[in-house]
Amino acid sequence: MAAQSGNDRGSPGAQLNELLHAVWGGIKQSKPEGGRKGPLVLLVLVILGLAGWSAYYTVPSDSVAVVQRFGRYIGEVPPGLHFKFPFGIDNVTIVPVKRQLKQEFGFTTPGATDRYQSPRPQDQKRETQMVTGDLNAALVEWVVQYRISDPFNFLFEVREPGATLRAVSESVMREVVGDRTVDEVITIGRQEIETESLAKMQRLASKYAMGISIDQVQLKNINPPEPVQDSFNEVNQAQQEKERLINEARREYNRVIPLAQGEKDQRIREADGYRLKRINEAEGDVARFNALLTEYSKAPEVTLRRIYIETLQEVMPGIRTKIIVDEQVGGILPLLNLDNQAGERP
Repeated sequence: MAAQSGNDRGSPGAQLNELLHAVWGGIKQSKPEGGRKGPLVLLVLVILGLAGWSAYYTVPSDSVAVVQRFGRYIGEVPPGLHFKFPFGIDNVTIVPVKRQLKQEFGFTTPGATDRYQSPRPQDQKRETQMVTGDLNAALVEWVVQYRISDPFNFLFEVREPGATLRAVSESVMREVVGDRTVDEVITIGRQEIETESLAKMQRLASKYAMGISIDQVQLKNINPPEPVQDSFNEVNQAQQEKERLINEARREYNRVIPLAQGEKDQRIREADGYRLKRINEAEGDVARFNALLTEYSKAPEVTLRRIYIETLQEVMPGIRTKIIVDEQVGGILPLLNLDNQAGERP
């Protein structure tokens, strides 16, 4: 018999196999001395040991156990230690109902235990190749996260629910991507694609009674095919440059326009203030002239003389050199400028 590895020796099947070999060896050794009674006792002990070995089982905290008796569904068992009928009468299937499971499309995570989590090597490239609504090609990678909501439907209503979910997810993603342009798929339409795909996958899962609840659909890498990837990258760079220039223009607009608006408002307020000032000054001059005219009409000579004196009082203090001439002088008045001579004297 071939030697078993360390992991195989620790499994319940390997331990049971070793137990059977040990018991059978004990039976062979007890035959010559005990006759028929010794082997029967050992056989009974072996049967009881096997019954006790297969009569209990433990359900993890994130799972439930589905119990079948002779293949017929009995019920679900909560987490903990439980017992069942041995020798294959009761069959127990552990279903992780509280654990979030996932399926990956277009890539593989090393160490996955679920055989339906990652695509098969021959399908990994094929399932990512999609045609968009504008007849362009795109390579789409995505992840579906789900939970088992109904263990009975998950086990008995659909054959291979994991494979069915992969087929449903791929079909829905191709439909959603096919309704959009390649620019929407790669740039602005990712959120809408995830939301719409989630709703359609959940609707189909409920329709097929798969016992699965879709939690999230998340798009990963979306790229054009390799032959046109360089050209597509150039187009993306041009679009990014365009967006950058637009943003810079908007920033400059937001900086200059408010400043011009403020200067405009300031000029308007200054013009309004100057207008009000000139109007008030003109109205004040008119009022003063009217008051002066009224007084002048009452006594023209007195008012005229008063205006003359007031004008001289305003003008004369500003004149540095004053010359007073009598009305009776008819010729040129000889003037001796004593101030200049005094300034020139040594």
